[in-house]
Amino acid sequence: MTEHTGGCLCGRVRYRMTGPARFTSLCHCRSCQRATGAPVTAFVGLDAARFEEVEGRRAIYESSPGVRRGFCAACGASLTYEGDAWPGEVHILTATLDDPEPFPPAMHSMMADNIAWFRMSDDLPRLDGFGTGKRE
Repeated sequence: MTEHTGGCLCGRVRYRMTGPARFTSLCHCRSCQRATGAPVTAFVGLDAARFEEVEGRRAIYESSPGVRRGFCAACGASLTYEGDAWPGEVHILTATLDDPEPFPPAMHSMMADNIAWFRMSDDLPRLDGFGTGKRE
């Protein structure tokens, strides 16, 4: 089974994921923008049973009702996203993987929140929400 590892900036939290990704995406929502300080956040979604913390533990912040963001309490690095809308899944911030190359994004989500000056030149599908339909 395929295994990938990752962790936070300071190395106090390390994780392992196994098996295939359920999805890969670039999220443009305001909540992710504020949580990461970036105009877009790349995610790898997988079954929660395929995610394991192997060193240290994430701190969890409930950023809105039913949404939990995992981060390192020491360095502040954002690591994961979990939400009641996606039970049994964990979404890992792609750039926290030791090797993010195998997980290119397959779509853009929450384009309704895209910052106007942030433009992408790829041909990936662009969704206004989380799977609510393509943006014209």
